[in-house]
Amino acid sequence: MVDLVESLRSRLANGDALPAERQLADELGVKRHQLRNALKVLRDEGELATPRGRSEGQSRRNGEILAGHTNVLEVIELRLALEPFLARLAAVRATPVEITRIERAATTSPGADRGSTDLAFHRAVAAASGNALAADIYQIIRRVGSDIRLHVPQPVPHCPERIRQRDQEHQAIAQAIRNRAPDLAETAMREHLIRVREQIMARMVPGSQNS
Repeated sequence: MVDLVESLRSRLANGDALPAERQLADELGVKRHQLRNALKVLRDEGELATPRGRSEGQSRRNGEILAGHTNVLEVIELRLALEPFLARLAAVRATPVEITRIERAATTSPGADRGSTDLAFHRAVAAASGNALAADIYQIIRRVGSDIRLHVPQPVPHCPERIRQRDQEHQAIAQAIRNRAPDLAETAMREHLIRVREQIMARMVPGSQNS
């Protein structure tokens, strides 16, 4: 079960589309009920949106289509409009299990992939909002962002200080959610995403360096 979950998690982290359940079970050589249990783990952890009569890869296909008509700054603008509201809802609606999951994802473990850690945190907040439609929209937004990130002129440099800063920002959001403080959660998420936008804009300026 653990190996199956990790296999699925790896495919998602690599941006691979998940096909329909029957095909995916055949590819992995597992029973469909085993696959369903593994997918449920990922949904419960906020790493996979709950499907509504669609294959798991549908959000990726939607993302690929939308990515051809937008840019990375438009993605972060939309995240700024949506995610602070999701953090506010999470501060009101998150269950104790969801809060624990958010707090666990707020810190980057040694050796962990920073992109996957960031994605897990924001997915956990979205899942804890209690608004399934908004969480699904968020998944599509992040899928678009993953596709078009390749078009940012400069790659994201490895910066331990920025990772520490990001973790502190995530932890502030998590603490506000734990404290059932919707205003603080919303503000902390907005301030975090503004810094993300600044980092993106800095990489788009020729000769600039991220710090």
